[in-house]
Amino acid sequence: MANKIESALSRLIEELRAAYGDNLVSIVLYGSVAAGDHIELRSDHNLLIVLKRITAHDLRLAQTTMLTWLSLKQPMPVFFTEEELERAADVFPIEFRQMERARKILHGRDPFEFVEISNANLRHQTEYELRTKLIQLRRLYLATSGENLSGLIRDSFASFAALFRAVLTLHGHEAPVSKAASVRATVNLLGLDGSPFEKIIQLRTKTTPALTEDEATDLFSTYMKQIERVIEAVDKLER
Repeated sequence: MANKIESALSRLIEELRAAYGDNLVSIVLYGSVAAGDHIELRSDHNLLIVLKRITAHDLRLAQTTMLTWLSLKQPMPVFFTEEELERAADVFPIEFRQMERARKILHGRDPFEFVEISNANLRHQTEYELRTKLIQLRRLYLATSGENLSGLIRDSFASFAALFRAVLTLHGHEAPVSKAASVRATVNLLGLDGSPFEKIIQLRTKTTPALTEDEATDLFSTYMKQIERVIEAVDKLER
């Protein structure tokens, strides 16, 4: 399956080059696959496609190519114009910072060469995203039990790990690319209890036995408390 996706990615690049010609500025692979921090057959191939202009006709040119890509269970690429990419850094600082930190240029030039990301905007979005994801985690917990609780904890880890990179950046630290390293660095920086995160890392790599429902409930409780402490630390940065 991995070779099939790589082959499809090569075909996608060639088809986009043929369809867009001079209108195509860049094709960028970003995220865990670009960073080498991915789980084989589970991690998505996230793509950023930068064009000089984007009209309905331009989007239609890529429709067949995109449908083929989606059939492989890969996410729809993100489309930006060059101008949008430069002007949207104030509303997408986390996403752009992640793209900037872990990216591989598949075609064209580096689209982040002239993108400037403000720490003030980064702090605001980081707190917003952390609080939003914590609220969502609480809601999902109410509807989850048994073996599914371990899955909820494991699957939520990647989202929080990505936000922890932004926390490190806000504190003036170079954020590691890997999720586990970013979480461990945040634990050390803020003096958190790292034990729940280490258990989740083991769950994700399947190096630990499956949790009982009581064990998963205890893990969720300590996990949620440490996330609340991270939010408090980000909130204090504004003051």
